[in-house]
Amino acid sequence: MEITVKTAEQLRLTKEEFELIKQKLGRTPNFNELCAFSAMWSEHCSYKNSIKWLKTLPREGGRMLVAAGEENAGLMDIGDGLGVVFKIESHNHPSALEPFQGAATGMGGIHRDIFTMGARPIAALNSLRFGKLNEARTQHLLAGVVHGIGHYGNCFGVPTVGGEIYFDPCYHTNPLVNAMSVGIVKAGETVSATAEGTGNPVIFVGSATGKDGIGGASFASADITSESVQELPAVQVGDPFQEKKLLEACLEVIRTGAVVGMQDMGAAGIICSTAEMSAKGGVGMRIDLDKVPTRMGNSTASGGGRGEAMKAWELLLSESQERMLLVAQKGREEEVIAVFEKWDLPAAVIGEVTDNGLLDFYMNGQMEASVPADELVLGGGAPQYDRETRVPAYLEKIKAFDAAAVKEPEDLKAVAEQIVALPSIASKRWIYNQYDSMVGTVNTSTNAPSDAAVVTIKGTKKGLGVTTDCNSRYVYADPYKGAMIAVSEAARNLVCSGAQPLGVTNCLNFGNPYDPEVYWQFVNAIKGMGDACRKFDTPVTGGNVSFYNQNPDGPVNPTPTIGMVGLLEDINNKMTLDFKNEGAVIYVLGKQPEDLGCSEYLYHIHGITHSAAPYFELEEEFALQQSLAELISNRVISSAHDVSEGGLLVTLLESGFNRDLGFAITTNASLRKDAALFGEAQSRVVVSVAAEKAAELEQQAGVPFEKIGTVTSGAIIINGENWGSIADWKLSYDTAIEQYLSRETAVEAMGGL
Repeated sequence: MEITVKTAEQLRLTKEEFELIKQKLGRTPNFNELCAFSAMWSEHCSYKNSIKWLKTLPREGGRMLVAAGEENAGLMDIGDGLGVVFKIESHNHPSALEPFQGAATGMGGIHRDIFTMGARPIAALNSLRFGKLNEARTQHLLAGVVHGIGHYGNCFGVPTVGGEIYFDPCYHTNPLVNAMSVGIVKAGETVSATAEGTGNPVIFVGSATGKDGIGGASFASADITSESVQELPAVQVGDPFQEKKLLEACLEVIRTGAVVGMQDMGAAGIICSTAEMSAKGGVGMRIDLDKVPTRMGNSTASGGGRGEAMKAWELLLSESQERMLLVAQKGREEEVIAVFEKWDLPAAVIGEVTDNGLLDFYMNGQMEASVPADELVLGGGAPQYDRETRVPAYLEKIKAFDAAAVKEPEDLKAVAEQIVALPSIASKRWIYNQYDSMVGTVNTSTNAPSDAAVVTIKGTKKGLGVTTDCNSRYVYADPYKGAMIAVSEAARNLVCSGAQPLGVTNCLNFGNPYDPEVYWQFVNAIKGMGDACRKFDTPVTGGNVSFYNQNPDGPVNPTPTIGMVGLLEDINNKMTLDFKNEGAVIYVLGKQPEDLGCSEYLYHIHGITHSAAPYFELEEEFALQQSLAELISNRVISSAHDVSEGGLLVTLLESGFNRDLGFAITTNASLRKDAALFGEAQSRVVVSVAAEKAAELEQQAGVPFEKIGTVTSGAIIINGENWGSIADWKLSYDTAIEQYLSRETAVEAMGGL
C-alpha cells in the first residue's frame, strides 16, 4: 500500500512528524514502520509535550540508587542491603471505556514495572477520580474500577494498603485511575532494562500474544469522545494468576545470573521493549516475529494457538498483558527457558542482539520493518515540543472571590452534618473493604489508622510509609501553589505516621497539551512540584504523564498526583491518627489563619466554584514537619492527624472514630466559626498528648500551636454546645457512600454475583 500523509494522520501522527520520519529514514516508511513510529512517538510513550519540563524536576540526590528515568521505576536505598522500588502510572482512558479491565490491567502493568527490576511488590495504592456519585455512569465506573483493582490485587497476592478518591463533575466523562506499586529488592539482585552483547539471545516470556490492546499507546494519547467506545480493542485484558507465575519466574531467573537485561511489555508492546532496551544499550536487535508465542495461528511460535495469523504490525503493537522481554547470556538460553517452563509459561528465543543499532523485524524470513532503535525513543529521534502557554481566563473569577461576602450560616452543626457525608470526605469503607490489605506473607500492612499506610519489612525492624495525594481543586485555583501543596501533604502524611520522606513518583493528569491554558497549568504545576521536592529533599524518581483527559465541556482539573515513600527505621516508632484516652489534651500545631479558599464547605454548601487556593507557605510547612518529627521521635504526642479536606472538624472527628472517643474544643475567637471549623488552610496538624506531657509539648513544639480542648468519652462539645455523640457522627460518616449506591452497583462491584 502507498504510505501518505493521510496514512500518518490516521495513525495520529502529524504532517510535520511524518516528514521528520522520512528525513530520519532517508525514505518513506512502510506501514509496519509507520505503526512503530505512531506508537513510540505518541505522547504516552515519548512524553514529547512534557519532557522539557520534566527535566527541570529534581532527579538526583537523597537516597537514590539510579537516576530518574533510567529504569522502569525509582530505586532508593533503605539500608540493611535493601532498596525500595516504586512507581505510579495512569490507566485513565481504558478505565473510562471498560472500567474493570482498565483498572485491573493498570494494576498489573505497574506491578510489572516493579518486578522487572528484580523487586518483589509488597504494597499497592491508588488515586481515583470520578464524577458526581449520584449519577448512574459514575456508579458504573466506580463499581468496575474498584472491582478491577480488588480482583487483580487480591488474586496477584499484593495488598492494597492505601489511596485516595475524589468526586467532581469535571471527571464525569474522563475518570482518573492512577495505580502505584511499591517493592523491595536486595542489593545485587536488581536487573536493568538494557540490551547488551552482540549475539546474545532475545527471549520472549509470559502470556501468549493476542490482538487485545493493539494501539493502546496512541489511544491513550487522544481525547475521550462519544465514539471512543468503538476503540474498545485498545483496552487490554489481564490475568492476575498468570502475572503471579510471571513474577515468581522472573525473580527466580534473575537469581540464575543468566539475565543481561529485562523489560516488561507495557504500552506499545514488543516495539517499545525492543526499542528502549536497544537504545539504552546502544545496540540493535534482529527479531523474528513469527517466533513470538501467540494465541492466534502463527504456527512457528511455541505456544501458538488457532485462528487467523497475526500480521507483523499487530505483533509489534499488541499490548497483551503479563509479558516480558529478556536478553540472556549466549549459551544459557535453555537454562532461562527451563525456569519459565517450570512455571508453565510460554518462552521462546525470538531474536538476538546486533551491533548495528537497527531494529530489524522479520516474518517467515521476510523483512517487515527496519528502524534505528534510537530514532524511536525520547532522547534519540522522537520530537520534543514546548507548547504555547496562556494564563487561563477563569483565574479572573478566582481573583474576584471575596470571602467577606460569604454569609456565615446560623446552624453550623447542620452544615457539618452535610460536610461529613460528602463522598470525597466520608468513609471509603465500601471501597477498601473490597481490597485485601493483608494478603501475602512477605510483608504486611499494620492496618493501624494513620495518615499514610505503614508496611512492615520482614526480617528487619524497618517499615515503609506510603501515600498518594493531590487536591486538584487547589491546583486548578493556583497550579504552582496547588502542586506544592500536593507534595507537602504527601510529606506531611508520612511525617504524621512516623516516617521520613524519601522520594516522589508522580502521575501528571492534565487536559490537551495543545490548549495553551492547559499547558500553562502543566508548566506551573511542574514548577511548584519541583520547588517543594527540593525543599523536602524528595527527588522525583519517575512517574507518568497523562494528557488528553478531557470532557465535552473542557479539561479535567489539573491533577498532579503525588506518590511518596518514607522510611521508618524502627516500625515501633510509627504514629497513628486516633485519640487514645479520655482526658488527653488536644493541640493544633501550625498557624490558624482565617481562610475558606477552595474548601469543600465553600464548594458544596455555598456553591462557590471559584475561590483562591488555601493558605500555604512552604517554609512554614517545612518547619512544621521538622517539629512534628521531633515530637514523635521523643514520644511526646499520642496521635497526629493533618488538617485537610473538610477542615479542623473532620480532622477531629476522624481522630475520634477508631476508639469512639469524642472531644470538647473551643475554636479560636479571632476567627469566623465557619472558617475555624471548615477552612482548609494548610500546614496544620491536630495532635493529642497525655495531660502530664502537655507542658513538654509546649516547650518542644518549635512552631505556633494552640491548645483547643480535650478528648472526651464520646461527647462532641464545640464552643460549649453539645453536638451529640461520636457514635452518631461515625454512623453518618461510615454509611454515606453506601447510601448513594444502588443495589445494581453493589452487585456489579462484586463481579455480578
